[in-house]
Amino acid sequence: MVFTLVGGATLSGAAALVLLIISTATDYWMQYRYSGNAANQGLWRFCINRKCHAHTLTVAFWDATRAFMLLSVLGCFAGVILGATASKRPRSSRVRTAGFALLLSGFFALLALAIYTGMTVHFFGKRYIEWKFSWSYIVGWIGIILALGAGVTQLCAYQRTIAEPAPSSVSDT
Repeated sequence: MVFTLVGGATLSGAAALVLLIISTATDYWMQYRYSGNAANQGLWRFCINRKCHAHTLTVAFWDATRAFMLLSVLGCFAGVILGATASKRPRSSRVRTAGFALLLSGFFALLALAIYTGMTVHFFGKRYIEWKFSWSYIVGWIGIILALGAGVTQLCAYQRTIAEPAPSSVSDT
């Protein structure tokens, strides 16, 4: 049972990792209309009529969001690797460390998306009439849920192995 928890949490962490990478790398965090044209933007660039350009504004919340998303991806990667290498040994401290790394990853992504949400509503909500959060942003939130769930599951699996007595060897006499 514990092996299943560790493996399931690692799989959930791997799915979170993929979603966090996709969210961080894609250009659809927000969609809006700019001078009557369809536009979208991500953390690294903005696109108007499918022509993309690097962000020219230096806005601190983009830098903070980028940094926290990158830290989240790194933490999730570490959690998945630790969970995968410890899946055969649930009593290993790697399971606990994987759980903490995945929780930290989810926390960093939560910070990134919270900053982006607040600042986008405040900064862009006043500049553009027609705007909405898009699929890259939503994928980031799903990645947070998976990362936090994987972290909690890893920690529960580790705690469960600590509570269970160690299997005793039966000798033939």
